[in-house]
Amino acid sequence: MSQTEALQSLLNAVAAGEVNPEVALEKLKHFAFEPVGDFAKVDHHRSLRTGFPETIWGPGKTPEQIAAIMEVMRDRNPVVMATRIDPAVSDQLQEKVIGLRYYPTARICAISPITIEPQYPGTIGILSAGTADLPVAEEAAVTAELSGFRVQRLWDVGVAGIHRLLSNRHVLESANVLIVVAGMEGALPSVVAGLADCPVIAVPTSVGYGASFGGLAPLLTMLNSCAAGVGVVNIDNGFGAAILAGQILRTAYKLQ
Repeated sequence: MSQTEALQSLLNAVAAGEVNPEVALEKLKHFAFEPVGDFAKVDHHRSLRTGFPETIWGPGKTPEQIAAIMEVMRDRNPVVMATRIDPAVSDQLQEKVIGLRYYPTARICAISPITIEPQYPGTIGILSAGTADLPVAEEAAVTAELSGFRVQRLWDVGVAGIHRLLSNRHVLESANVLIVVAGMEGALPSVVAGLADCPVIAVPTSVGYGASFGGLAPLLTMLNSCAAGVGVVNIDNGFGAAILAGQILRTAYKLQ
């Protein structure tokens, strides 16, 4: 049950006399946020404000802390997600959290239904320049799918073999938002934006030789793109790109 549905259900129960105001008040105390031990405060209202529930950032947290936060969130959200989870941490979480699924390439752990139907019309196309960019690209893809959006993947279509991209023009033409993930010199988003008629979200990765400066070179290339309609997120931020793409589709849906 979503936060909106849970709040509506509680208000309906009070109006019908099934729940007295005192009980409802106790429930509402933790409706906005809820303490988890002495180390976290879960923002239960985030999905009401932004359309997306809070996501757990894995690095810096112990498996015990991540598991405790997930257990608090699971009753209030249809999907609970933790990002940047290494396999060793995932193994420990599997022992603590029932029904946890792990996406190894994306490094995401999630409590979610086996199948998630898209909640909004439209398609997010996600392209990666090279195979080494796949962890960031898959982070974007899995995040978008868990958030209820339709995703189409197109991997290893970098500019060093531009014919691979050009032979898959149908992916560009069928997408409503494109996420383009690239390291090295980061040229792929500019090429894609010159061919596509939809917003392009560029994601620089830290993949590259010494002069790529851990992703700064592709970041600057993307920021200086001569193609119009390119927005850029932070280095290796596949999660942020997916949420931005989702906001674009949700806004388009509301404007219909």
